[in-house]
Amino acid sequence: MRETEKCPCCREGKTTLRTEEQKKKLLNRLKRIEGQIRGICAMIDENAYCNDILIQSAAAGAALGAFNRELLAAHIHTCVARDIRDGKNEVIDELMVTLQKLMR
Repeated sequence: MRETEKCPCCREGKTTLRTEEQKKKLLNRLKRIEGQIRGICAMIDENAYCNDILIQSAAAGAALGAFNRELLAAHIHTCVARDIRDGKNEVIDELMVTLQKLMR
């Protein structure tokens, strides 16, 4: 991404207000995933058996998938529902693009 480009998640000035509890829950999940990734890095550094690394990598991938599903559900219930109520139906196209990216 070029320095002059905006981050795609920050485009159009869109933001999502979350409660402190929601933030804490999401950040805790990400910190656990970060710990899993660091563990995988350590396994590689220690020349761990490939199969053991693959199993840990799959677990980290599943954890990230669970994070994405939780965030997507919250997005649909809050942001998408709000925009549809406000007549901003373009949010449906945005959601479809997001779903396509998540399903790759």
